[in-house]
Amino acid sequence: MKVLITGSRGYIGTVMAPMMVAAGHQVVGVDADLYRRSTFGTWTEAIRTIPKDVRALEARDLEGFEAIVHLAALSNDPLGDLNPQLTFDINHLASVRLAALAKEVGVGRFVLASSCSNYGAAGDAPMNEESELNPVTPYGESKVLAERDIKKLADESFTPTFLRCATAYGVSPRLRFDIVLNNLVAWAFTSGKVLLKSDGTPWRPIAHIEDISRAFLAVLAAPREVVRAQAFNVGRNDQNYRIREIAEIVKETVPGCEIAFADGAGPDKRNYRADFSKVARVLPSFQPQWDARKGARQLYQAYRSIGLRLEDFEGPRYRRIDQIKRLLAEGNLGADLRWQSEPAAA
Repeated sequence: MKVLITGSRGYIGTVMAPMMVAAGHQVVGVDADLYRRSTFGTWTEAIRTIPKDVRALEARDLEGFEAIVHLAALSNDPLGDLNPQLTFDINHLASVRLAALAKEVGVGRFVLASSCSNYGAAGDAPMNEESELNPVTPYGESKVLAERDIKKLADESFTPTFLRCATAYGVSPRLRFDIVLNNLVAWAFTSGKVLLKSDGTPWRPIAHIEDISRAFLAVLAAPREVVRAQAFNVGRNDQNYRIREIAEIVKETVPGCEIAFADGAGPDKRNYRADFSKVARVLPSFQPQWDARKGARQLYQAYRSIGLRLEDFEGPRYRRIDQIKRLLAEGNLGADLRWQSEPAAA
């Protein structure tokens, strides 16, 4: 299949693209490359990528593709809170516009990277795809709206699918340090403290980025009628954890570290478990390979190999909100997060 991946130079995209190529797909990427100065380790791009903001894509950019995998988004809560309206413009409005353009030019499939954060403040009961959505951040709200409006485009010729991914983890050339397992292993390795910024009680489902990529591959391989206008939670039922349980796994993985709580650590209103029965039942080719312990070991080994320092992942080298603020301050990005000038090399 000829597939266009938006966000192909992002945290998940840099891992998903070579996996799709290996599966036999012909893949082209699209990415504004906001984090070009934040590459983790060495990286050779596996695909041709169009250097373009998703908001600027035109119908002619999409012609000839059979599927669009839409990963591009403002993808963490601090970045979403920086300018909530931009989060809605990119994650909601630009996503709906892209889906409409795709349908217009005859792209048959559209797979949206949505999120289990759509369930937001859900409590302790596992949420399935029919459960009430209760997002508590601009990011979560934008994904709920994108699903709602793209679903309206579905018909016999256009098959949108919504993958509500568990909180991602795992090593990537564009590694994110703001997500729970990646962050806790980084704190443990660099400081000897598994630093919890909440009281550790909230539930969170987690999934490795390779397994998330496997879910997208499974959707592309499935008959259209099976996945048309369908949402799927992406993960495994045994990978729902309280944050404190994830911290214990990190403590057992990284030698000589202890669990500690940040000043003011208290309850987190984001608290949800996910039921992953549907994806296992409807998409049996989706076979996750990772769990939290294996992921923690992978992260620890990667941090050791590059000599990760606290100031790297808590500062502008890898911290996305700081990287964006620096690019804004230096005039490389406009207030709308579109490039104004090329940044100096890292």
